[in-house]
Amino acid sequence: MKKYVDNFMQYRFLLSELVKKGIKLKYRRSYLGMIWSMLEPLLTMIVLTIVFGTLYGNTDRTFPVYILTGRLLYSFFSQSTKAALKSIRQNSAMIKKVYVPKYLYPLSSVLFNYVIFLISLIVLAMVSVILGVKPTFYLLQAPIALILILIMSYGCGMILATIGVFFRDMEYLWSVALMLVMYTCAIFYYPEKLLKSGWAWILKYNPLYCVIDIFSIWKSDEYSLFCICTYLFRCGNGDWIILLQEETG
Repeated sequence: MKKYVDNFMQYRFLLSELVKKGIKLKYRRSYLGMIWSMLEPLLTMIVLTIVFGTLYGNTDRTFPVYILTGRLLYSFFSQSTKAALKSIRQNSAMIKKVYVPKYLYPLSSVLFNYVIFLISLIVLAMVSVILGVKPTFYLLQAPIALILILIMSYGCGMILATIGVFFRDMEYLWSVALMLVMYTCAIFYYPEKLLKSGWAWILKYNPLYCVIDIFSIWKSDEYSLFCICTYLFRCGNGDWIILLQEETG
């Protein structure tokens, strides 16, 4: 373990440069730049509120905040894992020329998306204040959810990056999988009815839904701790796979 920590410390400057590079490339040739990271979720929230709120007769004033919360977390998970999946293959030329720990590329892909995600949370705070949504005691769980979503995205990204090296079609398969994840995260609808039905397992075994539930200012459901513990165990395999691959060349 000490060897891996020392290795990470040795390349921490490179990691920071990769994160900066990722942010710059994302908004290259963009007139709005970082402002778009706040404007995009706001516009998405408006559209989704009209479609799933107004047209379906949902008049709850907190519904836009509910949608925005889930959408922000899902967007980070989606974008970071997609970027991590392609990271090693996109930097294969550099990896072949000089020794660079392979895990730095998925990690930097997740981190630069995380920075953008944190900035976009400003929009969530502003919308909550404007709509008069009062925070509750459960808001104290938000930092836990922020840490968990980072670990979750990194672990999943590491596994996907390894698979993506040998199986390029994984990019397309993962896009389809993310669509399924999105509709099973209760982003556009309240989960109460589903939790009381025979389909509760859809949410119970969806760790991303559990993180969204923990992050929200409403109460968390009974399945959250179980789901998170299970998924963190799985995510630990991501580190193990890439470190093993590095050891074997």
